[in-house]
Amino acid sequence: MIRVAEADSLQKIVVINSKGGCGKTTLATNLASYYSLRGPPPTLLDFDPQGFCMRWLDKRPKDRPAIHGMQAAVADSAQSLLPKVPADSGAVILDLPAGIPDAQLHNYTYIADSILLPIMPSEIDVFSATRFIADLLLDMQLDRREQKLAIVANRVRSNTRSYQALLRFLTSLKIPMIAVVRDSQNFVHSSALGIGICEMPAYKIKEDLASMNSIVAWLDRRRAVTLDQRHALITQTAHKRAAQRGFAAGDPLADWLEAEQEVDALLAQEASPEQSLSSP
Repeated sequence: MIRVAEADSLQKIVVINSKGGCGKTTLATNLASYYSLRGPPPTLLDFDPQGFCMRWLDKRPKDRPAIHGMQAAVADSAQSLLPKVPADSGAVILDLPAGIPDAQLHNYTYIADSILLPIMPSEIDVFSATRFIADLLLDMQLDRREQKLAIVANRVRSNTRSYQALLRFLTSLKIPMIAVVRDSQNFVHSSALGIGICEMPAYKIKEDLASMNSIVAWLDRRRAVTLDQRHALITQTAHKRAAQRGFAAGDPLADWLEAEQEVDALLAQEASPEQSLSSP
């Protein structure tokens, strides 16, 4: 697997949504819990003035794996977006507040390795997310080709009309939905204890842990290959296709599109299975 340069070894994961109450903090704290079990200790940055992530960390039992936590403020300057993160952290998770101004949000999406957007399957949430994603793609010029934005469907009951509407919405946007998080009391109970669902007893969390494994697998793939490296792989694969037919008449665009599909399929298989957590 291709790895990014060691000089940029801190993985920056941004959790955003312009609407409150969609599960950003639940997603951020459960990611922090997951990474703490896998190691090294992650850093959780709480940008919400209400400090829900910090409250969660205050309740965290002392015998649980370490998570660094910091209360942070949204920076106006692109030079001071992140506070100094402890040297032993491999990942920093940014829980950004709702309603962050576009200029500041642009800075954080620019430095992100991956962006997670939790959406609840309700009409108002889908409508709000539609406008927010349009802002990301148009006003903040988030490059869809970088594929660093993904959706997490949150608090889902799969047999509902609202969930089907969410699926249609995401299909139209061509933005991946990487996990479906159940409407489960496990998230409520674990939050009250200062732990993540992956730290709960095995018999309670099988379905919920599967969704967290899917999210982290996608984050690992995002971290493994840069946009330039992906482009180089596609170029090599398209050239190989042309060479196999002796560079005879063909469609270069078709070669490229088929090579792109082949490379992305191979990269999708490269999430290391051993890095997924098993039920404790």
